[in-house]
Amino acid sequence: MNTLAKITLTETKLALRTPGFVIGGLVLPTAITAILGAIPAIRADSDTPTGMRFLDAWVPSMVVLTIAMMGLQAVPGIIASYREQGILRRFATTPVHPAQLLVAQLIINVTVTIGGVGILLVSAGVVFDVPTPRQPLGFLLTFVLGTTAIFGLGLIAASVAKTSRAAGGIALIAYLPIMFLGGVYLPRPLLPEAIRDIGAYVPPGVKALEDAWTGTGAQPLQLAVLAAFAVGSCVVAAKLFRWE
Repeated sequence: MNTLAKITLTETKLALRTPGFVIGGLVLPTAITAILGAIPAIRADSDTPTGMRFLDAWVPSMVVLTIAMMGLQAVPGIIASYREQGILRRFATTPVHPAQLLVAQLIINVTVTIGGVGILLVSAGVVFDVPTPRQPLGFLLTFVLGTTAIFGLGLIAASVAKTSRAAGGIALIAYLPIMFLGGVYLPRPLLPEAIRDIGAYVPPGVKALEDAWTGTGAQPLQLAVLAAFAVGSCVVAAKLFRWE
């Protein structure tokens, strides 16, 4: 077993000892969807042009919740706590490069994100007959770009924060508007049109996810903006990052 694999295994064991974010990422979006799906009016048939029920339109927002929770809450808090406790500094004095610890954390949290979204899509389809995305490749591309962008923003918070509390506060600057524009706090159909238009270009790309669901296809500009966010946030995080 190579060094990265060993570190990833150790970090996974530590994460399972305090599994708040792991359980939240895997279960919370599905639980919220199940609660809403139990309301008959929410899952009632729709006469909208897309044919999407209120519940169908809600699922992409739960994808946003999963990505934002793991990328903007879990990752910044964990990495900043390692800096606060001097763990990153001690790693820097060993043959094991501290970057491997960061990669291990990204592997764990991205895996939880993928698992949470997978559980959400499967359970929503089986229990509430929520259709799968009509353009799966477009959905996958948007998901990859959006997840990269959000985790990059989380790494920016982790790069400059000296404590886990500070990291959480910095990440909230992005977390709250992303959740709002992504339709988590208030369903996107109920948001003003101007707000929906802004949300169409904000990571993790809820409008592009919706378009992949309905089959209309994401606009190239939306994907280009997501890609720019993904590359830009990761570059900025790398430039700002300090081990101690």
